Amino acid sequence: MQEEDIGVADIGGTHARFAFARIAGGRVRGLGPATVLKVADFPGLAEAWRAFLAGAKKAAPRGAALAVACPVRGETLKFTNNPWRLRPASLARELGVETLRIVNDFGAVGHAAAQLSPEDFLHVTGPRRPLPRPGIVSVVGPGTGLGVALALLDETSHRIVEAEGGHAGFAPGDAFEEVLLKRLREKYGRVSVERIVSGPGLAEIRAALPAAAGAPAFRDDKTLWAAAISGADAPARAALEHFLSCLGAFVGDVALIHGAQAVVLAGGLLPRMVDLLPRSGFAEALAAKGRYGALMAELPVWLLVHPQPGLFGAAVAFAAREG
Repeated sequence: MQEEDIGVADIGGTHARFAFARIAGGRVRGLGPATVLKVADFPGLAEAWRAFLAGAKKAAPRGAALAVACPVRGETLKFTNNPWRLRPASLARELGVETLRIVNDFGAVGHAAAQLSPEDFLHVTGPRRPLPRPGIVSVVGPGTGLGVALALLDETSHRIVEAEGGHAGFAPGDAFEEVLLKRLREKYGRVSVERIVSGPGLAEIRAALPAAAGAPAFRDDKTLWAAAISGADAPARAALEHFLSCLGAFVGDVALIHGAQAVVLAGGLLPRMVDLLPRSGFAEALAAKGRYGALMAELPVWLLVHPQPGLFGAAVAFAAREG
């Protein structure tokens, strides 16, 4: 079994993360430390890639894999909050590699979930059954946006279907959510689930709460999230409870659409709430599916807590194809 080191990158709106990964036999055997660079400090990916290699004092590897926060379609890949433009046809040459694999960032999370060890997951709700093999797993997670992927697992292999489910329309489940939807519809027109179940969505929820009327807004989302998780601000904490209920309802919808036998939660926000999530209204909202309530209550839900799922998943995607 021949081992090989490849370069991997996870490119978002603000940061680009790089590392080396060791692969062999179609699997990832190890992931090196991550180098985190600010997108704004570089005119493009090639320059950031060369800075990563220079810092590591290594030459470009034979292969590389990228997880990118945008759909992997067309001649040019465009990010929502990142000025870089990637052209897949010429990107391998620009990076100095022979083989290049590009996947969507949340697709990469799906690849990671398919190959990570049990200790990289925490139980949230439902039975403590491991991920089914063979089986269907929904992968959902809020961060800057709201990611969705479908993992089709076999005994020794897997396939990931990348999706943009976070842009589905928001369906209110109670009177407050009706008010929230009306408020956001006046502001945005069409309201996707991502407008609410994402990092920026918490401020929208808090602003719609009667308890927050007249209260000053937080200076940024980071400060708001810290106050919500700690409970330092009562309206922010109440908004977080609504946020987790909306997440649960959406996860239940996704699982029904996918015919999932398990769910993996991921993203940048939820690992900060490992104690709060099981005690919130998440599980109740997930199971509130009418005639399918009993079925949904028996759905195992796990939280992915690996520190770099995007980098690991990009390596898994590369290894699976090469293997």
